[in-house]
Amino acid sequence: MGAMTSVVERLQGDTPVFSIEFFPPKDVADEAILWRAIRELEPYDPAYMSITYGAGGSSREGTIRSIARVATETTLVPMAHLTAVNHSVAELRNVIGWYAAVGVRNILALRGDPPGDPYGEWIPHPEGLCYAEELVELVRSLGDFCVGVSASPYGHPRSPDLDSDTKYLVRKLKAGADFAIAQLFFEPEIFLRLRDRVAAAGCDALVLPGIMPLTTLRTLQTTVKLSGAPAPKILLDRLEPLADDPKAFRAEGIDVVTELCERLIAEGVPDLHFYTFNRSKATSEVVGRLGLVPARA
Repeated sequence: MGAMTSVVERLQGDTPVFSIEFFPPKDVADEAILWRAIRELEPYDPAYMSITYGAGGSSREGTIRSIARVATETTLVPMAHLTAVNHSVAELRNVIGWYAAVGVRNILALRGDPPGDPYGEWIPHPEGLCYAEELVELVRSLGDFCVGVSASPYGHPRSPDLDSDTKYLVRKLKAGADFAIAQLFFEPEIFLRLRDRVAAAGCDALVLPGIMPLTTLRTLQTTVKLSGAPAPKILLDRLEPLADDPKAFRAEGIDVVTELCERLIAEGVPDLHFYTFNRSKATSEVVGRLGLVPARA
């Protein structure tokens, strides 16, 4: 493990880098798929890697176990996700302490969505926290952690407008977060405007884009769902005619995402955060085409 183990330290070079995100494994077969992808992407030396945290406790054990393995068995810099859903403060302290014990210095602090229905009513744990900013403060109070939060380029579904959404994001950052990772978006301008809003609010924390390679119709539909915004017509005009030709759809989808990334790099984005779906091929293709070579050759 190198001396540079915080996300912010890993993003301080002169050239853009990339990072990767995985889902926690549900079973042994899933775990094998996850580890194959981790090993295939490890030589590309991503700036950091993260594993999401199951809502409602569904896959937390898988996340915690997998992050421990990454911290102890690979050269990767791990970032652990943590949500306030269904957790008392005492339980959160335990998980954070456990992350520290296995050498994890980076935590993405999320309030999290209600289990079952992400748009359902948020009900805090009676001994838990209500807001991500409280979770940021808790993590920071418990050790030398580099903390990230999430950002919604189109505004969170619960926010009345983009201004109030930006205000909440800046509050999370000012509570002690070092960076924010933006959820999915389709057009570079949407992300760049988010970055501008944060800067205009007097906040200099890093804002990083979340990217998902559009390899199949399903990944396109997932992106639409996760972004909370409809796909722009210009994108659908390129991809929809190829719906019945998986190979052509994948090639065009990789082109679309590569172009999006090129524009973001041109605008000075230091890191592209790829959602991998626990596969390595599409991400390594895009990274290769962008010329994002390993930081540690």
